[in-house]
Amino acid sequence: QVQLAESGGGSVQAGGSLRLSCAASGYTYSSLCMGWFRQAPGKEREGVATIATGSGLTRYSDSVKGRFSISRDNAKNTVYLQMNTLKPEDTAMYYCAAADPRGCNYFPPPLSRASFMNWGQGTQVTVSS
Repeated sequence: QVQLAESGGGSVQAGGSLRLSCAASGYTYSSLCMGWFRQAPGKEREGVATIATGSGLTRYSDSVKGRFSISRDNAKNTVYLQMNTLKPEDTAMYYCAAADPRGCNYFPPPLSRASFMNWGQGTQVTVSS
């Protein structure tokens, strides 16, 4: 049973930065397909960023490209989301997600909920104007 624990959320003013962390445990694979999603009140959960297991290649939604950066430390079983130049529209609950690593060794997973099977509890990010 894969377990994911997010941390690092909080409140920040527009233009500020936050770094989210997600620690993974309870899995047998040497590494997992990982991604970050977010869900604002009244909206559907959307993909923000994903990262491949071996190549380190990444994928971003258009709304965060150039401002957010996903990275991973396989030795620590942790994935990060560095968020810069935050905007009020980035306000949401952010979720870490993991999936079977087969098929994402080189290319990062799609920004789709269907690509992921395991989810964390979420961490709130609030950006004020």
